[in-house]
Amino acid sequence: MSDSENDNSDESGASDERVPLHERRRPWWHWQRLTGSRPRLAVTTGVIGVLAGALLGGAGVAWRAEAGPFADDRACWGAFSRDDAAALFEGKVGGKADVKSSEVPITGDRTGAEGSSGQCLLTSDGSRITVQAHQLDTRFGGAGDQWADEFLSARLTPLGGGLLGMASDTRAWLAVPDGCIGRPRDADVTGGPTVIDLATGWTIYDDEVNTEARDRLARAVVRLVNHYMTEKGCTGTIADPIGRMPEPPRFLDEKKDAMCGVKGLPLPRGYGRDSLGRTLVTRGAGPVRTCDRRVLFHHPELRLMTVEDPRLAMLYARLSRDGAKEPIKAGENDGYGFVRDDMGMFQAECQTGPVTFLIRADSGRSRAEIRTLLPRFVAAEADRIGCGPLHVTLPSDG
Repeated sequence: MSDSENDNSDESGASDERVPLHERRRPWWHWQRLTGSRPRLAVTTGVIGVLAGALLGGAGVAWRAEAGPFADDRACWGAFSRDDAAALFEGKVGGKADVKSSEVPITGDRTGAEGSSGQCLLTSDGSRITVQAHQLDTRFGGAGDQWADEFLSARLTPLGGGLLGMASDTRAWLAVPDGCIGRPRDADVTGGPTVIDLATGWTIYDDEVNTEARDRLARAVVRLVNHYMTEKGCTGTIADPIGRMPEPPRFLDEKKDAMCGVKGLPLPRGYGRDSLGRTLVTRGAGPVRTCDRRVLFHHPELRLMTVEDPRLAMLYARLSRDGAKEPIKAGENDGYGFVRDDMGMFQAECQTGPVTFLIRADSGRSRAEIRTLLPRFVAAEADRIGCGPLHVTLPSDG
């Protein structure tokens, strides 16, 4: 953890010390179905911003009175100056971009059960950046499915330094440290972390990640979280993450006996390289290791994901127990999971807390491949992270 994550407010630090790390946090993800096929292009994030105003309006939430040109030269709850916002669009400090800001203030519900939430939209010359503060949804099929699709993508790089966050050239996210104050209440030890994320522009998965753009978004999301904590009366700040972040991911030339770069995981028949099949794998140690294959519009045809950080792995606890009628096991107390036509999952109880191993296909026609891959994937990844040996036993395929 970074120094700032240990520098908590007085009122929450003591209670946080009583809660073991692996017992804090919550569960989730899933995919949004696409009908028909598309060319290889790949991933629009601007759609979220286009819909956001309508969704918020429909929910009866009004924009702030100062929507439009900056009020007092600050935007996004006061976190960004006019120059800060212009730099996000133009890639340099001192830019002349004409940026407009609209926002919903960050607030919590009356009971504090659902954490803080708010939204900020920055627009300039037809471009849009969407910033959200929210507690990650623990329910399967809830908001967490779309969020994981986009913000746990293999294109994102861990921020490093013990921070629970990642960044790419079009997205970044960072969890607010628990002690100050990333959970809505001390009793919510299984709730999801509160995160601030931002998304901008199109992602073309055939392109390499632009490091300069990634660094801008990483710094921006740290600035947002620092401002949020200051407004909550916290002391200390999160340091600039640039310099400790790994290099961006690179497209992988898979070997037949190392799918997604996992030794001992052979490529299933039909999963070799083809005109649509470029494979991207997360670089560096971090909360998640994701392998995305054949991505179309945010959505990979096949995703293999190891969620190592207990704060995110908790998002899958409910699904691992209730996701299918026929559960799977390893040892007596090693964990829970399931396998079905479009997904295989196992959540293990490791020394550091829960770890989730997940394989997700974009259709229900991959049952055989998932059944073949899951036991080998769990065994190999468990050994890699020091959680092995894990030998998953699947139910008979009736």
